Amino acid sequence: MSILDTAKQIAAPQDRPAETALVAAAFVWIGQAALIATVVARGVSGALEPKFVGGAAAALLALGLLRAGLERWASARLTDLAERHVGALRDAIIEQELTRRASAAPASLASLVSEKLEMLRPAILRYGPARKRATVVPLVLLVIAFSQSWAAGAILLVAGPLIPVFSALVGMAALQASARQLDQMSTIGALLSERVGALIDIRLLGAEATVLKDFHEAADDLRSRTMAVLRIAFLTSTALELFAALGVAMMAVYVGFSLLGQLQFGTYGAPLTVWSGVFLLLLAPEFFAPLRDLSAAWHDRAAALAVANEVVAWNEADAEHVLGGQGDLTSPHVQASISIKDLGLRVGESVIRYPDVAVDSGQALAISGGSGAGKTTLLSALAGLIPAHAGEIRVAGAPLAQNNAETWRKRLGWMPQSPHFMKASVLANVKLAAPQASAEQVDAALKSAGILEQIRRLPHGANEMLGETGAGLSGGEARRLTLARALLAGADVLLVDEPTADLDEETAAAVRQTLLDLRAQGKLLVIATHDPALMAACDLQISPMPKEAC
Repeated sequence: MSILDTAKQIAAPQDRPAETALVAAAFVWIGQAALIATVVARGVSGALEPKFVGGAAAALLALGLLRAGLERWASARLTDLAERHVGALRDAIIEQELTRRASAAPASLASLVSEKLEMLRPAILRYGPARKRATVVPLVLLVIAFSQSWAAGAILLVAGPLIPVFSALVGMAALQASARQLDQMSTIGALLSERVGALIDIRLLGAEATVLKDFHEAADDLRSRTMAVLRIAFLTSTALELFAALGVAMMAVYVGFSLLGQLQFGTYGAPLTVWSGVFLLLLAPEFFAPLRDLSAAWHDRAAALAVANEVVAWNEADAEHVLGGQGDLTSPHVQASISIKDLGLRVGESVIRYPDVAVDSGQALAISGGSGAGKTTLLSALAGLIPAHAGEIRVAGAPLAQNNAETWRKRLGWMPQSPHFMKASVLANVKLAAPQASAEQVDAALKSAGILEQIRRLPHGANEMLGETGAGLSGGEARRLTLARALLAGADVLLVDEPTADLDEETAAAVRQTLLDLRAQGKLLVIATHDPALMAACDLQISPMPKEAC
């Protein structure tokens, strides 16, 4: 299947029962038009009876309710389809992204799953059903029109195709304009994310004016691209309304002059009757309605195709996947242990090699070295986030591989150098990995991490609200809170990245003591650090070797 075919399937999945119901609803109008034409014809001839009017009104009402019911049922099915389709795509993208290593810029990915995927809904709700109706309904009405008058059928035959032909021509420009708009949306999202992350540096450098200028230029570019899309949409709408109005007007002129006796052609021998004239006038707008709906939804299709192409491009992007899989590494009898042998990890065009080492439960391994030497890279590899380029990593007595890495990660706790939290309470952040944990279990985890008393001293205790970077806590407290979260989840192996960096000596000493206490409790610690005191307190120490070219 080609990329274009895949994109089309993503852009507009079909619900055939709903589309069939909408086609049937359109055909209900044929019966209503026939009833109205009969009432008018009898009225003109003086043969209209009150009893017939009452029956015709009841029949019109019943047909109207039938049409409304079919449309409501179809709309509900299409809405459900759109919800399920967009939700499934969003879940699939997030689930797959969790197994990748930086395959897309965070801002671009956030824009795709939160904003752009929503642009698929109008195409599902409008374009698919409109395409089905435009394929079937005009042909049936055209046959009916020719059965009453070949001139009336010719009017519809000439005016009708102008709408989809013009829409197809405009649609190519609409697709390109929508793609440019989506691209700029990703650009401005990435720009905002980067500038917010560097806000402190921007203030210190006094670069506010330059940053604001960049935002103004990006916003103006997005505005101009959005207006280009809207211009095309309005152009399409104007053109289809013009052609539809001309078609209906031509039908009205022909019927009117025929009934006045000014035109003597267009029928099959007999003059055009009042019933036929009114019936044709009522069918003409319904003939153009599906074509108008299809043209109006053409922009929705263009936007959906642009989004679908972006989803396809994301899916086919060349990205490394983290190791994953289920194994038996969480069995109670399998003791936590880590060993590496002849290990080489690829970073870009270089390979970093590490000395052989083995560490067991109740021990701490220090990874030392300068900034950029490969300490954090090794931590990522031990978590199964980076595959080994050479050599082997063994965990809990088994090689770390695709068939057990996910299970291994369930035993891990991560203490990052720059912690991130939800904008929620301390309690909610600690219970993130164990929502059913009791208050006693939470207190025990906080105590093991050496932060229980500090949390109790907060104005609202464990209900104190945190910012996303731990606002409300000191750097050391924020790092220990991540330890508490890992311990509450049952981690018996802790990967720790620069735990004492940028801390004052008193706070650093408290963090060191917390880690050593956890080691004494039987936890296995792997610590990337520059801290000489912490390195000296660890059982083993290694340093990455100089990088080698691939």
